[in-house]
Amino acid sequence: MTIFKMLEQSGVLALLGMGFVFSFLIILIMVVSLTGAVIRALALDRDAQGPVKPGAVLAGSAKSAALAAAITAAITEYRKENP
Repeated sequence: MTIFKMLEQSGVLALLGMGFVFSFLIILIMVVSLTGAVIRALALDRDAQGPVKPGAVLAGSAKSAALAAAITAAITEYRKENP
């Protein structure tokens, strides 16, 4: 087998492999887009409680309020020390 024949075979295999990968990626994009459309159509992407406002404490307990305050204080201190 000559070098040119081997280069021809390797080129065909490379193009065939890239074609399979490209085809798979196109199919993957279509499936993900279709799944997103179905989820939006069935309104499964909506929260049951509605949107959460920034800074709102999710649970009404005092423990979670104290945790939120501690996190806020830690972030504020970090931003003061690291501008």
